[in-house]
Amino acid sequence: MAEQLSRRLFPDLPASPERVIQFGAGNFMRAFVDWQLQQMNRQGLFQGSAIVVQPTRNGQAEAINKQDGLFTVLQNGIYQGQTVDSREIVATVSRVVNPYTQFEDFLALAENDALEFITSNTTEAGIAYDASDRAGDAPPLSFPGKLTALLFRRYALGKTGFVIIPCELVDRNGEQLKRIVQRYAREWRLGDGFMKWLDEENTFCCSLVDRIVPGYPRSKAEELGNGLGYKDELMVTSEPYLLWVIEGPDWLAEKLPLDRAGLNVVFTGDMTPYRERKVHLLNGPHTAMVPLGRLAGLETVEEVMRDECFSRFVRELMEREISPMLDLPLPEVLAYGEDIRERFRNPFIRHELASISLNSIAKFKTRLLPILSKYRHKNGTLPPLLTLSFAGLLLSYRGDRIPRQDLPEVAAAFDEAWSRPETFAENILKNKSLWGEDLTRIPDLVPAITEHIRELERAGSREALQQLV
Repeated sequence: MAEQLSRRLFPDLPASPERVIQFGAGNFMRAFVDWQLQQMNRQGLFQGSAIVVQPTRNGQAEAINKQDGLFTVLQNGIYQGQTVDSREIVATVSRVVNPYTQFEDFLALAENDALEFITSNTTEAGIAYDASDRAGDAPPLSFPGKLTALLFRRYALGKTGFVIIPCELVDRNGEQLKRIVQRYAREWRLGDGFMKWLDEENTFCCSLVDRIVPGYPRSKAEELGNGLGYKDELMVTSEPYLLWVIEGPDWLAEKLPLDRAGLNVVFTGDMTPYRERKVHLLNGPHTAMVPLGRLAGLETVEEVMRDECFSRFVRELMEREISPMLDLPLPEVLAYGEDIRERFRNPFIRHELASISLNSIAKFKTRLLPILSKYRHKNGTLPPLLTLSFAGLLLSYRGDRIPRQDLPEVAAAFDEAWSRPETFAENILKNKSLWGEDLTRIPDLVPAITEHIRELERAGSREALQQLV
């Protein structure tokens, strides 16, 4: 039986100084941020590693520490006309700190002057204010609360601040994160000096990330392990393509030379056009296909794209309902959409719909709700495919057909709304805590959702789609 991956197996792998604090160690961050750190290190441009902070009570700290922070990134796909099939052991995670059991160790990170950068990916639901967080909590529950505690300790030590680059798919993520930290600072009465230090000594950057990361190759894990010669419980598959757009000051590209390492990283003063194109045209169709695909028994993105009915749904959703709503030249957007559908059809990676479904309500709010609202305002009618997908999402959150993966308070809101099926649509759509607004004010939405749910229950998602595409 193969031995588990560790530095004992590979003693010659480099160990770089800790320069990055990383909130979150999920598949995406390991195959995106940590992999890119390694590419810079290999070229002598950075020489730094990330210390990971576990953002939730249940995480992967034990598994990552057991492998000494090592894991394998498997890149599979077609990139620039060439087939890519590579394996690389990534050695840029030094260790994981669990603030729920090691809170003082977490705060002690503020003492290390070599730590200059903070990155994060706590999903769209992570950059949020939690009224239950209090000064002195060990730790605060929310990611911004934990970050505030860490920054205050850094300030109290009289040290310089950080460059903070969140990767959550939230509009203006850096600005939103900073506002929440400032709110905690005011409510916790941390003082005017800290507020000034926050603003003057720290750089909160907005960023946009793009890389399809299906994650752990469960169906091929044993075969891959035999080929690698070691057991890796953290191996992660990704497509070769990546894009990281970072909005920040001019000096940042020199301090974090990702682009000089040949990576597709854009430093810019305005990331808005990049964000709209990517969030709505790549992440949006991902979120839209999940409920209808899973209700039809499909399991992966590739299965969706190989299915005639569902692939037509994805294409028409992108071309007829999403693309015309973007403030970009339509030919450019349509060409980008075709590139995305080619990435969706990647036969080398198994991107499970179940993994995309995590926190789908927050994802729909960010990725697709603006499109639905704009389409209704512009055309006087609801977008038919997007509205059907929305109904499928709401039906799937009843929890009896498809396992839902979301925050407890989100599940509780749906349980409450579904307890009165006859008024479910109205009750759930007017829940401002879920959507940030009362969606019953969108004309025709309540009856349309109600009728679509009936149709999905009667005929299933495939027949419902066939009537529209």
